[in-house]
Amino acid sequence: MEVSLAFQLSPTICNIIDSNDKFPVRRILCVGANYVAHAIEMGRDPSREPPFFFAKPTDAIVNADRVLDAIIPYPPNTSNFHYEMEMVVAIGKNAQNIEVEEAPNVIWGYGAGIDLTRRDLQKAAKDKGRPWELGKGFDNSAIISSLCPVSKIGHPKDSRIWLTVNDTIKQDSNIDKLIWSVPEMISILSKTMTLKPGDIIYTGTPEGVGPISKGDKVCGGVDGIGEISITIS
Repeated sequence: MEVSLAFQLSPTICNIIDSNDKFPVRRILCVGANYVAHAIEMGRDPSREPPFFFAKPTDAIVNADRVLDAIIPYPPNTSNFHYEMEMVVAIGKNAQNIEVEEAPNVIWGYGAGIDLTRRDLQKAAKDKGRPWELGKGFDNSAIISSLCPVSKIGHPKDSRIWLTVNDTIKQDSNIDKLIWSVPEMISILSKTMTLKPGDIIYTGTPEGVGPISKGDKVCGGVDGIGEISITIS
């Protein structure tokens, strides 16, 4: 059977605040259970054991600032659809086997993100010791604000991170409560793979994750970095 290859893949991009330029996305990496209280609510040991990572496909990205109110379809094959508010880091330089103190030099900028999760599919996979892709790597599962370059905001270390569902606060914490700091995460990743410009890292979510339903309006942000608004359809 002849297969037509007459198609062209469009690159995934993120918007950049106050600019018409775009940030091309190469890869999406996420760290799990990176706030103590969230690790506890998920039944994990909150001690500083080595962090673990998972990936999402780049085409899961949805650009959604507070003023855009992106419409996100309720995904198929789940009855337990969750939000996870996160700070996002955008890599701007190659990083291979670097130390913690070098890590800030490879960061291009920061954003706010929501890691949407089919929690029932994730749990079923975890219970069987299987990969999480069906629970984490589905369509429209990586919501992201416009990115803020380091040249404008520096490296945030003490910023409120929050999320509301239908104007009710669900998550309210601070990025200074990360178990593994951004430089530590970058250093660890760089010793297992080469990070390159365009890589995006979702840095973990605080406590208060929970379900969302059709019709819910979800807003969230990281103060000084970005805000997001989405509606589940």
